[in-house]
Amino acid sequence: MVKKCYINHIGRFLPGDPISNEEMEDYLGMIDGVPSRVRQKVLNQNKIETRYYALDKDQNTTHSNANMAAEAVRDAISHSKLTLDDIQLLVTATCQGDLPLPGFASMVHGELKNKSCEIASLHGICASSVLALRHATSAVKAGEVTQATVVASELASRLLKARRFEEQGYGKEKRLSFETEFLRWMLSDGAGALLMSDQPSDTGISLEVESIHIKSYANQFAPCMFVGTKDRVTADDVFGWLDYPGYIEAASAGAINLHQTVNMLDDVIRVCINGVFELVEEGALDPNDIDWWVTHYSSHIFREQAYELLVRGGITIEQDRIFTNLYSRGNMGSASFYLMLEEMFNEGKLQPGQKLLCIVPESGRFLFGYVILKVVGQQSELPKADSPVAIDEIVAPDIKTSGSEIEESLVRRLAGVWSDFENRLNSVPVIQKMNEHRLTIEDYQNLLYNLRQQVIDGSRWISRAASNVTRKHFEIRSAFIGHSSDEHRDFEMLESDYASVGGDLNVIRNGTKNIGSEALSEYILGQASRENPFNLIGAMFIIEGLGRQVARRWGERIKEQLDLEEAQIKFLLYHSESDDIHFERLDKAVQSGILTEELVDDIVKTAKVVARLYVLQLEEIGNF
Repeated sequence: MVKKCYINHIGRFLPGDPISNEEMEDYLGMIDGVPSRVRQKVLNQNKIETRYYALDKDQNTTHSNANMAAEAVRDAISHSKLTLDDIQLLVTATCQGDLPLPGFASMVHGELKNKSCEIASLHGICASSVLALRHATSAVKAGEVTQATVVASELASRLLKARRFEEQGYGKEKRLSFETEFLRWMLSDGAGALLMSDQPSDTGISLEVESIHIKSYANQFAPCMFVGTKDRVTADDVFGWLDYPGYIEAASAGAINLHQTVNMLDDVIRVCINGVFELVEEGALDPNDIDWWVTHYSSHIFREQAYELLVRGGITIEQDRIFTNLYSRGNMGSASFYLMLEEMFNEGKLQPGQKLLCIVPESGRFLFGYVILKVVGQQSELPKADSPVAIDEIVAPDIKTSGSEIEESLVRRLAGVWSDFENRLNSVPVIQKMNEHRLTIEDYQNLLYNLRQQVIDGSRWISRAASNVTRKHFEIRSAFIGHSSDEHRDFEMLESDYASVGGDLNVIRNGTKNIGSEALSEYILGQASRENPFNLIGAMFIIEGLGRQVARRWGERIKEQLDLEEAQIKFLLYHSESDDIHFERLDKAVQSGILTEELVDDIVKTAKVVARLYVLQLEEIGNF
């Protein structure tokens, strides 16, 4: 008789304090003393804000990989009634242990010093965590063991230290290839551990392992992420570091460097999402049954791509049901999967009866893991008060629909765009200063100065859009015209606020757009020149939605921090009220019957572009 298998407790180990983007080169080092030219580009794409390194600022290793894994196991044990000696099976996953030999599980067992037990080492990259989970689950369900521990741990930073590349001659004269340096700003360190049993926990919740699906496409693709050089590692042949005459020759040739074939990553996302569709077709997955999509992304940009592919395949997911902690913990390879579960499990995010689909793609040579878990037990013992609260969450504006499927699809997709917009917006320096009560009068003046240059073009693009709406859509044209007349008042209030806080009207009236404002205005004016430019619904959603959702909060925050009168923040306060009216017009446009699948795609794309350019406008405040 096949038994059931449950994850009853989850532990973690994160070395040191979280490291910000600005501190990364303090730990990894600058190659030949030169700041990276690609770091910011990669960080802009992956959106990681903090991560962990088992390194100090002298690039010395502070923990071994086996030590981190053992600490994660000890943390999991501390949440339970078990002792280390209760472990009957220890399964480990990692990209690379501390030594080429022996196996990683042997080293972790040695660190734990628990009594003799069965062990297994699963080697790979991200999806090795799913392979390890599969091994332990099979043993528990077969009745071979009643208590198993699975741990995934990564210490990638050792391969990314500047000294390694300096010794290969890289520096001011010889630049490191993008496909190797890319990974310096992507990977970090940490460990997660699961305690598993054939019985659920008698207190709190457990995760029942319902099914595990593993799909390899190595037969179709060359290696994408590997240790070696691109010209010596191909689909048909591998000339690895052990094949060189000596270790020095291998190191000099870059054969021990991590390499990512970046142009294959789109295929990784495509094949991974296709695997989800295959599970649906096979009857192994019903998307409507899933409460949480727990997805390992190596970069935020792949989250966007995956979402778009799912939508195209008929699977639309509310953004608040997709869980990742990439932004706060970084990409820790195989450990990422367990550390996502750890945060959800230990911080009160899960409720009995919920189902999780965990998706773990591995770019190494196209390996993908899919795990379906069910929450069982009771959540009563988990302290809700300790759950993190997003104090400055910017909720997506609500578009009212008539209830049609295509309108609802548009609203869901725009909510996804808004989620990304929110993440980007809260990282803008002037918004951070406002949120942290560090804003100055000069900052407020600069904000108004820059907004004025964009706002004054608002009536222009709306008028141009109205003039290009055909007679067939008279009601929408009238709404555009009414909106245009409202915009004329905006820049006048903005100028008044600017003067009231010491700004010179001649300066703001003769000001120039920063590059973000310039790009935003030109893009929208260009779109407004098209016949029936209904894709501008996406632009209105972002611009008017921002005013509707946060203008008053920003205004009140500025008023409090700078001790101003309401008469000095009229522009922001007015927008919080006027944009309610503007959104009623937006609702009518969405409900007017104009939507087609092609137009919905166009609206969503326009919203994405406008969101990016609006953030750029705010990022460029002070640069003219």
